Amino acid sequence: MAAEAQTRVSGDQRVSSVMHVRCPDRLPEDVFRRVLELLAEFSPVVQALPPTAALVELRGSLRYHGTDARRLGEVLRVRTLSRLGVDVRVGIGPTITVAATASGQIGAPGGVLAIDPEHVVDWLGPLPVEALHGIGPKHAAALREYGVHCVGLLAAVPPATVQRLLGGKAGRMAADRARGIDPRPVAPRALPATLTVRHSFAQHTLDGALVRAALLDLVVQLAHQLRHRGQVARGLTLVLRFAGGTSWEKTRRLPEASAHDDDLRTLAYRLVDAAGLQRGRLTGLVLKGEDLVAADQVAQQITLDQAREDRLVAEAVSDRIRAKFGPGAIGPAATFLRVS
Repeated sequence: MAAEAQTRVSGDQRVSSVMHVRCPDRLPEDVFRRVLELLAEFSPVVQALPPTAALVELRGSLRYHGTDARRLGEVLRVRTLSRLGVDVRVGIGPTITVAATASGQIGAPGGVLAIDPEHVVDWLGPLPVEALHGIGPKHAAALREYGVHCVGLLAAVPPATVQRLLGGKAGRMAADRARGIDPRPVAPRALPATLTVRHSFAQHTLDGALVRAALLDLVVQLAHQLRHRGQVARGLTLVLRFAGGTSWEKTRRLPEASAHDDDLRTLAYRLVDAAGLQRGRLTGLVLKGEDLVAADQVAQQITLDQAREDRLVAEAVSDRIRAKFGPGAIGPAATFLRVS
């Protein structure tokens, strides 16, 4: 059975060494980061696939660990369960496509499915075309319209025909992946750094002015922490928590990476305006600085705006006051920012 296919540890280059890990949906980011840390215990080549998946290249680690990739997948699952209380679905194969397709075939809550290189074509063949990693609903519908309903049929169709059905690049990719061909390497990539600040309302609120005041306080906190860490954010995410447990979330990029109150406030207010709040009862706000980088890696834009320069000077003074007397020594009202 394919589910029992074992990986081989040898000098043969045709070995199932790519691991695709799927975490539960809506996994908190801090927990996802801890899962990535666990993956790094198995291999130094880990590629984060936000928000809840990752790739691991184990080829160089199999001999070190003295076991096969399936066994490592089982150990990973035990560790995520015991340390984090998180079950994962682990697909293992000789390529990214096979590993990711395998993990997608595992039902909740979790499990491990390893596909031997010699069994790839036979295993892929009966799967519906939409199960093949990289085939989206639109392409799957186009293929089914022409009678191509499983991966085996897709592999049997001449590549030129698939390209006419799906387009040049998409067709070549689909034809190759149906045959188990995927030369892409696992590229080490860490999860972009983020910084999160939160505010919980003492009672459910409908007051727009109160929401903006709380959001401004979060902006000042976030900006101050970024500057203290010597970082800038390339984007912001705003999460609104509503009574009843529902939430609203939106992310936008900053025109330029920044850690200045003024820049973050402008984008934060645009985000909350996009929510179109009317009668929603809010219980809390979450503001997150996304894709953080070191401040010295970002060029400083020269400005001739004297009002902005004055605000930046006031911001620097505020930072020095907080550094001397503590973070609560100065509040948002003293940052000289225009709230409206």
